[in-house]
Amino acid sequence: MSLMLGRDVFGNEANKGNVLSKEEAHNLLNDWVKNSRLQLHMKQVAALMHAWAKEKENLNDADVWRWELAGLLHDADWDQWPEAHCKKIIEELERRNIDPEIIHAIASHGHLHFGVVPQTKMDKMLYAFDELSGLIHAYSLMRPNGYEGMDIKGVKKRLKEKSFAANVSREDINDACERAGIALDDLIAFIIPVQSKIE
Repeated sequence: MSLMLGRDVFGNEANKGNVLSKEEAHNLLNDWVKNSRLQLHMKQVAALMHAWAKEKENLNDADVWRWELAGLLHDADWDQWPEAHCKKIIEELERRNIDPEIIHAIASHGHLHFGVVPQTKMDKMLYAFDELSGLIHAYSLMRPNGYEGMDIKGVKKRLKEKSFAANVSREDINDACERAGIALDDLIAFIIPVQSKIE
């Protein structure tokens, strides 16, 4: 089954700045994603995108929400339409005239699967957070105190164990860090405290 999108231009430049409201975004999430674990993953990635845009990129509130929205909806079609993963949410956001940068970020969150290379900072950070966020959450579930006391060393030990969270692509994680120009240790250190607050 190929998830390749077969294109790398999405949306319409005339729609730059167009977003869903928080209510619209959460309604879409709840309508499309019935799996509570997947919903949590999407909310965690959204929180990471929000925090990075605000703290590291110093973006204004409107741009912070654009980043957060990309994170919140990046896996929206995975639950009900895995064979059309990425295609369906892209088409839905294009239909709703959403900012093409948000759509491109979603399209490039796994370029080895979808064939769209991350280009913007938003693209690169969504790609960087996605797989690593999932692995860190899986690690929290096996620890007696969850995120409390979690450190970089422990996460990296789990990363080296190919059998742990085996569905998490180590190749994607390494590639994403390289593309974003961020050290793996720094990314892990950023994710742990942000993600620990999302339930």
